[in-house]
Amino acid sequence: MQIKFALTALASLAAALPQLETSIVGGVAASVGDFPFIVSLSRSGSHFCGGSLLNANTVITAGHCSRGVSASSVSVRAGSLSRTTGGTVVRVSRIVTHPNFIYSTLQNDVSIWKLATPIPTSSTIGYATLAAAGSDPAGGSTSETAGWGTTSSGSGSLPVQLLKVSVPIIARSSCQTMYPDAVFTDMVCAGLPQGGKDSCQGDSGGPLVDSSKTLIGLVSWGYGCAAPNQPGVYARIGALRSFIDANL
Repeated sequence: MQIKFALTALASLAAALPQLETSIVGGVAASVGDFPFIVSLSRSGSHFCGGSLLNANTVITAGHCSRGVSASSVSVRAGSLSRTTGGTVVRVSRIVTHPNFIYSTLQNDVSIWKLATPIPTSSTIGYATLAAAGSDPAGGSTSETAGWGTTSSGSGSLPVQLLKVSVPIIARSSCQTMYPDAVFTDMVCAGLPQGGKDSCQGDSGGPLVDSSKTLIGLVSWGYGCAAPNQPGVYARIGALRSFIDANL
């Protein structure tokens, strides 16, 4: 299992991590307005995960992105297609991870970051719309993900500009045959059977949206990136709304 986490940013933790999804493979450059709610999470000035702005004070990301991370050591950049410049950068006051997050299986892989300074909407910043409680994306439906992760599995180089990629939802029953005993009901899978398009290292915590740009998942894990019959796996927002709503 590979979590899609930017290992270059947290090298001290890398040896202990399963493989996290950290980059966009087979994607194209995103444009202003495509993902106005996406944010870059950084530690010591280095991007390591993505996230989504839910309101002026709240970011949602993957639970594994918060493992071993203190609020005082990280910052959030919003409103920029670049992970290094532009937009609005704020500090974080508090991190709350799902109480039932299990690192070994990545169940309940969600965390809420409360911001030290509010981020208002602007021409380049918006807030994500959450999938309804209990909702479960249908197999074959269209989805899209974005991030600043690597563009090939195992690569240590992160693109500066935001990339996006469209991937179809894979029915959970089919995904479970590809990843036996690893895909739970709080997860959703997306990718092409032949591979070639996926999130990858550095994309962890970033958004998976449906055709209406509703946030339906968070980049979580996979086996490698964009390999045939090894789709990306995402934390399913519809299964996690109770925790999310309690921490907005």
